[in-house]
Amino acid sequence: MQEVIIRPATKSDQAALGRYGGSLMRQHHDADPQRFILTEHPEAGYGRYLVSQLEDPETLVLVAERAGEVVGYLYGSLEPMDWMQLRAPCGFVHDVYVEASARRQGAGEKLMRAAIEWFQSKNQPRVVLWSADRNEIAQRFFAGLGFRRTMVEMTLELKPAGRGESRRG
Repeated sequence: MQEVIIRPATKSDQAALGRYGGSLMRQHHDADPQRFILTEHPEAGYGRYLVSQLEDPETLVLVAERAGEVVGYLYGSLEPMDWMQLRAPCGFVHDVYVEASARRQGAGEKLMRAAIEWFQSKNQPRVVLWSADRNEIAQRFFAGLGFRRTMVEMTLELKPAGRGESRRG
């Protein structure tokens, strides 16, 4: 088995970042299509967006590489205090994804540990992330790294208001 290395993403990783970002989007949408969006051909937009973040000093985009091939990525950022979320400044992991053939070989853990180290080097007091409710495997993985549950997102789907109906109750 080839060793997985973690490195900062580069512009040449755009296609792989897009492919995995699109896979992550589809995974979320498949789990709960009412909550998670799915655009047509998300790969191009996702890859373009992640590459656009590479020069931002408050953003981290890493790739996991095995035998010269990108097999996963992590996207995170430094976040300021947020009054709406009642959250102090933190490092936030927005995305972490490893392709199926490379799972359970340490790539995800290496990505997360590299991100945690980066956030720590930026003097962040904590790292926060969200996990889809139905993704219990990911939640166990994050718990194994020391993460704890702090919030539960709940969603209510609303029916569109009919024409001519009053919204007053």
